[in-house]
Amino acid sequence: MLSPNGIKAILFDLDGTLRHNQPQGEEVFFNYALSLDLPVNEDDHLRGVRWEHYYWASSPELNADLTIYSEDNFWVNYARRQLIAYGIEPKQAEQLAPSFSQHMSEDYKPFSVARPETHAVLSQLKEAGFKLGVVSNREHSFEEDLKHIGIESYFEFSLAAGEVQSYKPARGIFEAALRCVDVSAHEAMYVGDNYFADVVGARGAGLQPVLYDPSRIYPDADCPVIVSLDGLLEFFEK
Repeated sequence: MLSPNGIKAILFDLDGTLRHNQPQGEEVFFNYALSLDLPVNEDDHLRGVRWEHYYWASSPELNADLTIYSEDNFWVNYARRQLIAYGIEPKQAEQLAPSFSQHMSEDYKPFSVARPETHAVLSQLKEAGFKLGVVSNREHSFEEDLKHIGIESYFEFSLAAGEVQSYKPARGIFEAALRCVDVSAHEAMYVGDNYFADVVGARGAGLQPVLYDPSRIYPDADCPVIVSLDGLLEFFEK
């Protein structure tokens, strides 16, 4: 039996938390680097993933790149930035970036899934009386993605940042989500895999953050951490 412990609503990030690409883009990128015999290792890979999370958390670099580059050039520049995050020298990263961008465009064909435990956890949380929602930095509504992985029925609402023109970690998107479930910030928990967007953003808006980190990307995280969604249930067990 679950006990709410003052929490009335549990809100989730979408991509990387509820919805997972198979294979993951960062793995394909890293394996391509290995195939070219670049001097990278698993530590470089994790550093690259942390950079990727930082970049997509409405970073100044992302906002600048979106105004500077066309779509094709954006992804070439993104590959350059990713390689530099791996520790590749900037000049070599610039030379290699077009081939990495082409590889990801032509050879990366993922499919999306929900992990096996997701349905059971969401079902238990909903049956226990929690209000559940999904909050993403997507530009547009993502109801079809929830339906595609079979989890849309668990949620009272879904909210894309583009719908309210506020992107995590900004307070506005969290405040809009709280209005959707009519709870105060201290009565809500936010679960996400991106420390910079999800933990920093939720904490700044007054929600209780929980970092979902199955790959242990953030070993020194200063917040509650779970490595499987099952871990959420432990917060509410008597």
